[in-house]
Amino acid sequence: MTKLDYQTGFGNNCATEALPGALPVGRNSPQVCPYGLYAEQLSGTAFTVPRAEGRRSWLYRIRPAALQKPFEPFDGARSWTQQFGDGPVTPNRLRWNPVEIPVEPTDFIEGMITWAGNGNSNDLSGVSINLYAANRSMENRYFYNADAEMLIVPQEGRLRLATELGLIDIEPCEIAVIPRGLRFRVELHGTIARGYMLENFGSVLRPPELGPIGSNGLANVRDFQVPVACYEDVEGDFELIAKFTGAFWRTALPHSPLDVVAWHGSNAPYKYDLRRFNTIGSISYDHPDPCIFTVLTSPSDTPGAANMDFAIFPPRVLAMENTFRPPWFHRNIAGEFMGLIRGVYDAKAEGFSPGGASLHNCMTAHGPDVETFEKASNADISQPHYIRDTMAFMFETRRVIRPTAAALSASTLQTDYDAAWLGFKKHFNPAKP
Repeated sequence: MTKLDYQTGFGNNCATEALPGALPVGRNSPQVCPYGLYAEQLSGTAFTVPRAEGRRSWLYRIRPAALQKPFEPFDGARSWTQQFGDGPVTPNRLRWNPVEIPVEPTDFIEGMITWAGNGNSNDLSGVSINLYAANRSMENRYFYNADAEMLIVPQEGRLRLATELGLIDIEPCEIAVIPRGLRFRVELHGTIARGYMLENFGSVLRPPELGPIGSNGLANVRDFQVPVACYEDVEGDFELIAKFTGAFWRTALPHSPLDVVAWHGSNAPYKYDLRRFNTIGSISYDHPDPCIFTVLTSPSDTPGAANMDFAIFPPRVLAMENTFRPPWFHRNIAGEFMGLIRGVYDAKAEGFSPGGASLHNCMTAHGPDVETFEKASNADISQPHYIRDTMAFMFETRRVIRPTAAALSASTLQTDYDAAWLGFKKHFNPAKP
């Protein structure tokens, strides 16, 4: 399994084969498949959703995925949970320093810790926000998530995602999405890896509608990349870990489950380079709403109120005149969880480090800190301001985001975050308009 290549497109009916003629012609499930393969369908949505929303792929594999022993409980992912608590949630603004890289050998599954979330996989609604820190590849171990599709956002270190449908390499400022139920292994290209991972319990992620923006802008569909088929035909002692209803399970396999020789369909993993995002902004006045920075969205049953939006704040030019250019002070109906991949976030002068995180929940007041406010209030706005060498992101949800007990008790929690706003002075003078 060494072929690393990609196809272009998002949600397309891709077709790819690692051996010539491995894809059946004219039939999805012929009586006998080429090369003695087994046909198997992987469905990511209900069968009867509208055609444009359907996600399903046909896989042609060496052995059926059903060839396995019974599952038993697995306790090697103790910090990865689906329990966000039922009691009141603090309205306080929260911010954390980066998590530390583990000292003991720790892979992607073992190094995952749940930081916040809402909803439940059983209700097909909500999200789970997690941080990962690892120092070794998954060895003879594979994983699938029956609860959610996974959005992986690396902050440090390159990853190889070896999946049933092919290989994906991602680095900081790139993301990958793994469909619900797809089996994969995470390998480290270096010695350490750290980043963020969101589980989406709701409708599958997709680029947002462009509306009056028109046909161009934001994340272009042509920049999403899907892997081509490659396979592992190896036997040995392997472990398959499953996440199902918030718990973890394991079974032994005598072969690699990454044995798909060919596939076609629209339910596939994909990657996207955030540096290719076509940022839209104001060229007259006012700072626009952050929704114009949306890369992917998971719609809900309420039009315009997403289950989850994934937005980024990339390098860009601020040209608005007679305008306070950084994000204004605001209180939102939505919950906002932010992370920083590299550089400095333009609304905070200090304290928000790459690998760190912040949480501003529903109607909790927040905005620029004192230093950023003073600098922006006195800036020469006749000149454009270039924001360079940065990449921040936000997971925004319509539900309150509930921090876990682990997040609230973490040593990385900043106890002085409120001090960022304590230095504001009264400037009001009724005699001076």
